[in-house]
Amino acid sequence: MQATLPRSALLVIAKAPVAGRAKTRLCPPLTPSQAAELAEAALRDTLQAVLQTPASRRVLVLDGPAGDWLTPGIEVIAQREAGFAERLAGAFEDVGEPAFLIGMDTPQVTPELLEAALGALDTPGSDAVLGLCEDGGYWGIGLRRPDPRVFAGVPMSTAHTGESQRLRLEALGLRTHPLPLLRDVDCHADALAVALQAPGTRFARALSRAGHGAESAQEAA
Repeated sequence: MQATLPRSALLVIAKAPVAGRAKTRLCPPLTPSQAAELAEAALRDTLQAVLQTPASRRVLVLDGPAGDWLTPGIEVIAQREAGFAERLAGAFEDVGEPAFLIGMDTPQVTPELLEAALGALDTPGSDAVLGLCEDGGYWGIGLRRPDPRVFAGVPMSTAHTGESQRLRLEALGLRTHPLPLLRDVDCHADALAVALQAPGTRFARALSRAGHGAESAQEAA
């Protein structure tokens, strides 16, 4: 018997990895070009995990132009011109079906983790899923149906964003399944730690080319 595909789509929301716009919090010690190379590697790792995960659709919600890093099998839609909370809401509305959304800041994410997130979202009685980050943000969110109220009033890029988002889902009466805690890449110490956790990724190799490889990661651990 053929397995049934998940009912949900996989979304990746990302900036185009352009020097001076991508991963600027890594500069210094990285140069803007090195930070952009690292961002491209993280995006490639994320898209590869998405492509290896059964999903109804695979969509990149992109701010900026697509490059030769874009892999066949990924749809591309433009991010809306708005604040980040509105961009998140717009991504779900534009796709218009159950979906799980991640960023490009967790290159250590695996197909198994993504499949588990979709499975939790597709479970009867589940309205949403949420994966929190160690720094207080969140790395992934899934919704059974688009609802701009989910992101209304949630402060983005703070140490309390993840908890605020969890409370917002709760306030809306959405039954939310928690996902494993991950570390996302915001600063240089994060990059070193994630590279140590996932040494076989393009991300780890790009960090090594920038002169911040396994030895530096071991020191930061």
